Amino acid sequence: MDIRPKDQLVMKKPHPCGGNVFFVIRSGMDFRLRCTTCGREFLIPRSKIERHVRQVIRPEQDHAAE
Repeated sequence: MDIRPKDQLVMKKPHPCGGNVFFVIRSGMDFRLRCTTCGREFLIPRSKIERHVRQVIRPEQDHAAE
């Protein structure tokens, strides 16, 4: 699964604050995510992310290269 920094992930299970959308800060063997509802940051292993992600929302690309 191709998940990059600055992507937003919609997860199957919500965070305890009630939000289920997370901003990717760092990717690799584990991910540093920020909850978009409360702002809390945490690390989650890649294997857990790949099982629980519902949708990947990519930021709009600048079309200056075209």
